[in-house]
Amino acid sequence: MSDDEDFAPLSDFLCFSIYSAGHALTQFYRPILEAIGLTYPQYLLMVALWAKDDQIIKDLGSALFLESSTLTPLVKRLEAAGLVSRRRDQQDERQVRVKLTDEGRALKTQALKVPKCIQAAVGLSKDNVMQIQAAVAGIRDQLIKIKED
Repeated sequence: MSDDEDFAPLSDFLCFSIYSAGHALTQFYRPILEAIGLTYPQYLLMVALWAKDDQIIKDLGSALFLESSTLTPLVKRLEAAGLVSRRRDQQDERQVRVKLTDEGRALKTQALKVPKCIQAAVGLSKDNVMQIQAAVAGIRDQLIKIKED
């Protein structure tokens, strides 16, 4: 790029559109999740556990695209809140298992309203949401594949 060339406006950058939409979504989630006592990352972790309880940290990290160094403090905060418990895996002592407590399972009932609030706020049909979600996931997966190659 020569000195006389300019960058396109930020609004033309795909990365900025994804980043700013993600930021707007997490800001929208904040008061909804505060009402049930969770942050956005904690909510995502709980959703993963509500889908499949009693998982090892490594599997949760893979599902959430998080390193264990990021995930472990999240789990510890949820444990301190009484929503999950941690224990060493009986087959492999190196692995830590995370399991919902009764309180963590009960919170799911309150959390079921969250996706409906988001769906209503974005004003898109379920089909449109699924198309956008698939396109963004495809971008993510392609970038991960390139990085791994």
